[in-house]
Amino acid sequence: MKVAIVHDWIPLLAGAEKVLKELADIYPNADIFTLFDFLSEEERKTFGRHRITTSYLNRLPKVKRYYRNLLPLCTQAIEDFDLSEYDLIISSSHTVAKGVITSPRQLHVSYVHSPARYAWDMMHHYLKEANLQHGIKGYLAKYLLHKFRIWDTRTANGVDYYLANSEYIRRRIWKVYRREAEVVYPPVDTSQFELATQKEDFYLAASRMVPYKRIPLIAEAFAKMPDKKLVIIGDGPEFEKVKEAAKDSPNITLLGYQGNAVLKDHMQRARGFVFAAEEDFGIMPVEAQACGTPVIAFGAGGALETVIDIRKDAANGTGLFFESQTPDAIIQVVNDFVALKESITPEKCRANAEKFSIATFHKNILAAVERAKQENQKI
Repeated sequence: MKVAIVHDWIPLLAGAEKVLKELADIYPNADIFTLFDFLSEEERKTFGRHRITTSYLNRLPKVKRYYRNLLPLCTQAIEDFDLSEYDLIISSSHTVAKGVITSPRQLHVSYVHSPARYAWDMMHHYLKEANLQHGIKGYLAKYLLHKFRIWDTRTANGVDYYLANSEYIRRRIWKVYRREAEVVYPPVDTSQFELATQKEDFYLAASRMVPYKRIPLIAEAFAKMPDKKLVIIGDGPEFEKVKEAAKDSPNITLLGYQGNAVLKDHMQRARGFVFAAEEDFGIMPVEAQACGTPVIAFGAGGALETVIDIRKDAANGTGLFFESQTPDAIIQVVNDFVALKESITPEKCRANAEKFSIATFHKNILAAVERAKQENQKI
């Protein structure tokens, strides 16, 4: 059985790429197809001997700077991949990967991280953040997103079997594509995030700094709590906004992008991990819990499936939720956390994280593909 794994793009080794790496480990002879690959030679070793094929867009000059603006070309580029020699195609998709062209004899299983947020239910939020609500540029952006939604809906029919990375995304897949999906939680390498029971007096936020992660919001909240220290790790388009929110606040430390060793060290030592995104699943909150660190999270999306609010389950609680994405809500929940933190033990956090291990992911993916084969009577 020849296997192809299709992934949107590989700009760095983040959450979606961790899923890609495990899919590649499950199918060691698979070939990988992706629109863009910006990894260093050292980072590319993550994928071992797997052949990685990129699109013609990857050869555009200085494309790393503007690849996110090429969505209208990405839909055509993903269809350009010739996968006719493969029996099983697994797409790892948050934008266009599920749109690859396959034949009736091939089995296409799509692991969906999320239907493209900026084209569907979060479109207005993204347009507002980019100041594209009005004017010629705004009209053009809306038109292109409209055309993308037509393409996205049409190509949904090319998938034989959908996998969702959370119950939250399963519902979004049904809303957007009217297709049922099986939930397979993403893999978290809990063995790389050892339990630490001794915590220090600071909070941690870490993420790619893109709008929906809401890192400036966390900085703004802690700027109003000068007695509570916050360390922020990450880089991205929102970094200047974070700097602006944190200026004149000596209790907030910005470390920029850091490697896994520094990130893990801070996760292990932090009093709590603060997470303000409405995330599809959210691997970092699970990694923090694997380190024995409680999570303070926005109570929406995948966090509701990975964090246990101590106020609702005193015996197994691993964190607290706040109900709105506002500085005041974060301030209130941090104060609640201070009062309740002794009830949340590192051991409880670790036990909850183990539910999302790599071994469990491998087993569930293989079982899901077998069900897809049987239901579709292919390969």
